[in-house]
Amino acid sequence: MRRAPALLSILAASVSLHAAPPSPAPAPAAPAATTPPPTKPAAKPADSKPAAPKSEAKTPAAPPVKPPPEDAYTQMEMLTRAMEMVRQNYVDESKITYAELVEGALEGMLHRLDPHCEYMGKSLFEDMQREQSDTSEGIGITIALRQNILTIITVREDGPASAAGVLSGDQLVRINDVLTDSVGVAEAMQLLQGKTGEEVRLTVRRPGTKQFLEFKVKHETLAETSVHDPMLLSSKMAGDYKIGYMRISQFNQPTAREMSKALDDLEKQGMKAFVLDLRNNPGGLVDSAVAVCGEFLPEGTVVVTTEGRVASQNPPPFRTPARNGKEPRKYPIAVLINQGSASASELTAGALQDLKRAIIVGTTSFGKGSVQTILPMKNGAAMRLTTAKYYTPSHRTIHEAGVEPNIISALTSEEELRIAKWRASHGTGEAAALELASLGDKQLERAVDSLKGVLVFDAFVAPALAPAAKPLENR
Repeated sequence: MRRAPALLSILAASVSLHAAPPSPAPAPAAPAATTPPPTKPAAKPADSKPAAPKSEAKTPAAPPVKPPPEDAYTQMEMLTRAMEMVRQNYVDESKITYAELVEGALEGMLHRLDPHCEYMGKSLFEDMQREQSDTSEGIGITIALRQNILTIITVREDGPASAAGVLSGDQLVRINDVLTDSVGVAEAMQLLQGKTGEEVRLTVRRPGTKQFLEFKVKHETLAETSVHDPMLLSSKMAGDYKIGYMRISQFNQPTAREMSKALDDLEKQGMKAFVLDLRNNPGGLVDSAVAVCGEFLPEGTVVVTTEGRVASQNPPPFRTPARNGKEPRKYPIAVLINQGSASASELTAGALQDLKRAIIVGTTSFGKGSVQTILPMKNGAAMRLTTAKYYTPSHRTIHEAGVEPNIISALTSEEELRIAKWRASHGTGEAAALELASLGDKQLERAVDSLKGVLVFDAFVAPALAPAAKPLENR
């Protein structure tokens, strides 16, 4: 349904210009043409009547005229009249019930606010509530609207969509037989649902190659592991430096604990620098992301703040938790992000970047830094409404802007597909490290090079900062 543009009310202010009153004419007998006027009388006309304009100039300027407050009744009258015009003139009478028109108006109103706001009809809202209580059965993709196009943001490497060849950034054109040009995120999620073993057909457009591709994907029960491939990188990539690597696919409850244990193991092997891979991470629990930041930051450090329209209703900032008396890990860090890094993963990268604790490498992240609240309605439907925004420690919002890397490095579609296939099936231990070094992952290579530079710099600076040895006294 087309949405009528909002009525803009313009207040025009008229300004009257008044000329200064004329000076009194001189007496006829005065020889004005030959004799110059005395100084004192000449100053009087200038000081008497023009004095009013001088006093007006000293008065402070009037405050700017504010537009009149919005008249809700006038706008509702316009909406009601539009609905009646549609009901009287639209060709298909079955589509113009009041319920249909009001639901269409709600959909348009919320969609116009931002891509994350959405009206959910009664059946859609009920399905969403059931989905939250069920086990995780799906095809392993995360979707969102990007420039009003339904886009696959992340693809789980252990999911069936990844095995079929779907990539992050692919644009959804059709789900089974339903075109997605007029489908919202919640409705698309409903179309993608299914039980284990059921098949869904996806038609996508791949922006990198401009190809239209079709995939048949079967639903599977997906595991909830989130920490993958902790390892020391091969000397083929890291040289003589012991640089660790780990990937977080999403932030759930055990993520920080699993990561802490993996870091302990890598440190026992002599790790001196670390690459944290957050590419294609759709986010998850903000508390979990804050705890991950707490591995590298002092206890009580502000990582994220949440701000809505009413400051008094804002919750306390998210601070790094205690680590049972352990000091934060102090070795150099590089964080990998891309256009599939969203929400909690962006908050992690943004906080470590703001606090000068990590070098960010890759491409600009997705830009999902807002809080959505589900507001149930009396008719059984609900609204998903953006009610607050997240801010990094420097009070930077990532919403609709994303996190911009310190070092920009992009991959082609072919390179992304090669990396996705490796993630879905690869060796373990030293074999995995050798495979990763031979993969041609340019973003990882840039991150490793940056950490090498930091380690080389530290090696030069450390002796200079060490206290000089005292000379031996001659006896």
